[in-house]
Amino acid sequence: MSQATDPPLTELRYNVKRLPFADVTEEDVRHFQNIIPGRVITDESDLRPHNVDWLRTVKGHSKVLLKPRTTQEVVKILKYCNERCLAVTPQGGNTGLVGGSVPVFDEIIVSTALMDRVIKFDEISGALVCQAGCILESLNEYLEERGYIMPLDLGAKGSCHIGGNLATNAGGLRLLRYGPLRGTVLGLEAVLPDGSVMNCLNSLRKDNTGYDLKQLFIGSEGTLGIITALSIMCPRKPRAVNVAFLGCEYFSQVLQIFTMCRDQLGEILSACEFMDAESMRMVQMHLNLINPLPDNAFYVLVETSGSYGKHDEAKLNRFLENAVDSGLVTSGTVGTDQTKIMGIWALRERITEALALDGYVYKYDLSMPVEKLYALVEETRVLLGAYAKSVVGYGHLGDGNLHLNITAKSHSNSLQSLLEPFVYDWTAKHNGSISAEHGLGFKKRDHIYYSKSMGAVHLMQQIKRMLDPKGIMNPYKTIPPMD
Repeated sequence: MSQATDPPLTELRYNVKRLPFADVTEEDVRHFQNIIPGRVITDESDLRPHNVDWLRTVKGHSKVLLKPRTTQEVVKILKYCNERCLAVTPQGGNTGLVGGSVPVFDEIIVSTALMDRVIKFDEISGALVCQAGCILESLNEYLEERGYIMPLDLGAKGSCHIGGNLATNAGGLRLLRYGPLRGTVLGLEAVLPDGSVMNCLNSLRKDNTGYDLKQLFIGSEGTLGIITALSIMCPRKPRAVNVAFLGCEYFSQVLQIFTMCRDQLGEILSACEFMDAESMRMVQMHLNLINPLPDNAFYVLVETSGSYGKHDEAKLNRFLENAVDSGLVTSGTVGTDQTKIMGIWALRERITEALALDGYVYKYDLSMPVEKLYALVEETRVLLGAYAKSVVGYGHLGDGNLHLNITAKSHSNSLQSLLEPFVYDWTAKHNGSISAEHGLGFKKRDHIYYSKSMGAVHLMQQIKRMLDPKGIMNPYKTIPPMD
């Protein structure tokens, strides 16, 4: 990443004041070198990619990056940082979209990149135990060789870390089939800010002994400690996977197709995604991907996965016949071989990548009643008019998750003031959530009250203060400060 493409410093763009943490000294750097020799990064050019988020919208100026390999090394690092009151930003693959994985000021970055070991896998139960720095795609490849898959699938699977997925409670493309990440995690190990270890790393399906402490860390975005290892339940690899890609003219038809999917595909339905014409235009224009269908206002991607190919294919064909006969679908194609399936999925998975090439991106990750999903996109388009280059809507029909994206030539305070609080007000008015799967990070921290009561936020603040009294863990993120 060249310096010319870097955004302005976060502290300047957002007018943030640094909290009274200690400054990193040469003595601190020497201490870290003693803990993890050769894995303390201080070179500015090496640090630059870790100081800027993937979307190039926020930027810190950390002077130190630490790369531990073991839990005990993390213990020593956090214990020292806590004693010295040095702020810390945990970082996985740095694929986050809300500014949660990069420093705001000069926080020490603790990367899990070298904590990438599979600890054990039980081929009977499907329980996988691994370190937090394992890349999601690498874990899936490891499991596929053994007849299993990860219950989570993301567009960023080639670079995101499983620990970061837990820390942000990532949703992904398989939630419709395998449920939320919270339900598949069996246990985890985390290092608290004072260097103590919370070891709840068991692989039991049922453990009804006291509070379920692992849930505190799933979705905590590194504000309570650093997840170092985890145990997760992995499903069997499906023997047959098929994908249908359909075009239709109205969002009401998209909703009817989704209802038909659930009714007629039942247990083999694994994903149901939608994207609008503007999404398709982005991936065609910036990534040169090929749309196998004629132009449509909306596209629906339906995936089935099961254990018996002929049965699944027959069910999918009956569904498609019914969808065509009902007049809901104007065009469609089916993928049964891996090459075509991957080509169709790329149209959906790479939208974020295409948007990043279109200019500055205002991203909103929202959940709401599924019938309301596209209404917000349409109203935003009318509101902004020529102020925006593009207004894009796509997402997961199965869990009511809308990805609303607006691109512009550059960041603009006037455009942002049009979008916020409009988007958040609209979402709250329709009983939605301002963050469905990306988390709050830095960008949405102070908007939490649109989705959580004052009492709920106060309880979160008390938990944060109890576990991290000095506030060193990922400051300025997720939880607003107590008055």
